[in-house]
Amino acid sequence: MTEENKNQKNPDNKPNTTGHEWDGISEYNIPAPRWWLITWIICIIWAFGYWIFYPTWPIAGGNTKGSLNWTQQSQLAESQKEIDAKKATHLEKISHSNFAQIQKDPQLMEFALNGGRAAFKENCAACHGTGAQGAKGFPNLNDDDWLWGGKIEDIYQTIRFGIRSAHDKTRSNQMPAFGLDKVLKKDEVEAVAEYVLSLPSKASHNAAGEKIFAQNCVACHGVGGKGNSSLGAPNLTDAIWLYGDTKEDLLFSITYARNGVMPYWVGRLDDNTIKQLAIYVHSLGGGE
Repeated sequence: MTEENKNQKNPDNKPNTTGHEWDGISEYNIPAPRWWLITWIICIIWAFGYWIFYPTWPIAGGNTKGSLNWTQQSQLAESQKEIDAKKATHLEKISHSNFAQIQKDPQLMEFALNGGRAAFKENCAACHGTGAQGAKGFPNLNDDDWLWGGKIEDIYQTIRFGIRSAHDKTRSNQMPAFGLDKVLKKDEVEAVAEYVLSLPSKASHNAAGEKIFAQNCVACHGVGGKGNSSLGAPNLTDAIWLYGDTKEDLLFSITYARNGVMPYWVGRLDDNTIKQLAIYVHSLGGGE
């Protein structure tokens, strides 16, 4: 028993009680420990100080402002000023730098990638997916197949002016609807489809389809179907198919044509944001 508890004993050497008893259990009349009292007093003093310096008491139209005039909003605004100042510095550098210069600057490159990632989720994910994985009719931006070129400058141009968009600088190349326009008969369309499907595996070709392909498709897709990025003509020899790789998908493409549209972003997004988007998309793994 501590010295303090000893002092609380009566002459009969029994601890003083409050006189309250429940089921034979008495309540001792022992004061709180001194350390607890000191802590309690400090908390009271601290509370009074808090009431004076910080917004605390609810009043009509809000709360007391406190002598420091501090609020979470003012703290956030102050922090945001610092962030905005750093952001403005990086944006200024991006606006006066070409892509090669940006890529050589680690801090500027990191800033551009983060900015491009945020802009992509806000503006591009609806079509290309949050991970840029694409979907049927919407290109996967993670692979190494680029209809209009995968160099960072090509991506930048595509984002700025779009593909088959309403902008007068857009890139556009229309695939004919060979079946709908009756350029090819139904059996000829099927022969071409079988020939194209045989290209990736180098299997035995449909001779009739190969002849029709040479007469109607080589101008855009090239000899052997390797594609042409300057015309937006896809490579038909790989395993990447924008509109599906089944015979039915291909028959539809040849018969009715596929001419997807990407909107232009110049005028909707500032040039710095478009630059950051181009850098981010190029970094996804499939950029040339």
